[in-house]
Amino acid sequence: MTTVAASAPYDLESLRTTEFPWTAEKTYLDAASTGPLPERTLRVLADFNRRRSRPWDLHHEQMFGLFERSRSLVAKLINADPTEIALATNTTYGIAVAARALPLEQGEVVVVSAREFPANVYPWMRLADRGARFELVPVTEQGWPDEEKLLQRMEDPKVRVMAVSLTQFASGYTIDLARFSETARRTNTWLVVDAIQGVGQLPLDLQRTPVDILSCGAQKWLLSPWGSGFMYVRKELIGRLDPEMVSWMSFQGTDDFSRLTDYNPALRDDARRFEMVTLPFQDFAGMNSSVELLLELGIEKIAQHLRALHQPVLEWAERRGVRITSPVGAHGSGIICLAPKDPGAAHKALRAAGVLCSLREGSLRLAPHCYTAPSDFARVMEVLEQQ
Repeated sequence: MTTVAASAPYDLESLRTTEFPWTAEKTYLDAASTGPLPERTLRVLADFNRRRSRPWDLHHEQMFGLFERSRSLVAKLINADPTEIALATNTTYGIAVAARALPLEQGEVVVVSAREFPANVYPWMRLADRGARFELVPVTEQGWPDEEKLLQRMEDPKVRVMAVSLTQFASGYTIDLARFSETARRTNTWLVVDAIQGVGQLPLDLQRTPVDILSCGAQKWLLSPWGSGFMYVRKELIGRLDPEMVSWMSFQGTDDFSRLTDYNPALRDDARRFEMVTLPFQDFAGMNSSVELLLELGIEKIAQHLRALHQPVLEWAERRGVRITSPVGAHGSGIICLAPKDPGAAHKALRAAGVLCSLREGSLRLAPHCYTAPSDFARVMEVLEQQ
């Protein structure tokens, strides 16, 4: 069996034992599809649902305080202000809000890279009814976003929106967000980011690299329940956006349940104007628990751990002549993609050996997370050696 030496920047053995005990039996390398729930999160969910069975045990202040905690934790994760956070059930919601609320005019253009995940494509394709034009920019020979062409398109005054993924779902390619941010500010282009494949495994600081709107489901790298997530809207932009759909709590004064029929028509002046209630309280209670764990570990330390895990695999692939289809270095991420001679057969062999990963765009997509041990990747190489 191939051996791999690496040292995690936190107590990996304790983390695996206490929060992810299944790691003693399973090799799960598919966080880019669905992140597993930590044990602490399972306990929070069970406790909340027990109280949900007795509604008199759930108090108004506790329930809405839970959402306040969600906004605060997410803001800390991306270095934003809690007033810029709207809770959402998935990534698509935030992208759809951006597509319908940004004040686009006849003939203006939205630019998206080809091979984006559909959540960042379909909402923009439907803007023809407003006279806006949707444009796909071809990818590079490697199948990655062509940053130079995308940045060049932002120089065109007709291009008003650049919609990009922080990290690509199929290759793990991570954009140079700083360049896009600087260009967006200079050209007065709205920068909309699908961040579901980046937040939780890559450090993100929106004070250093401002964007206009960012959307992120929490069920992958944030190790949270389905139905939890968030969108970020830059505070200077919030008042300019009139959401096409609103909930009854999008309006000022609706926190006071004793005066609900006053019907104040003024939208909230923070990002809560974009929230669609009722949100799943139990899922956000779980998200809070998982995000707290990630913040305790430190996102930079998680990224460091993932880079260390990749290195032996990269060296093995070079020795064996196996093509690496994900970038390394500045454009890399926690995702590593391999293209053996027969990716389909290799994927079946890995699954048969108890190694769970995805087959995407003709490559094996390996997506480890904070709980992954060097022995997990050793198992991958051992199986692939036999192919």
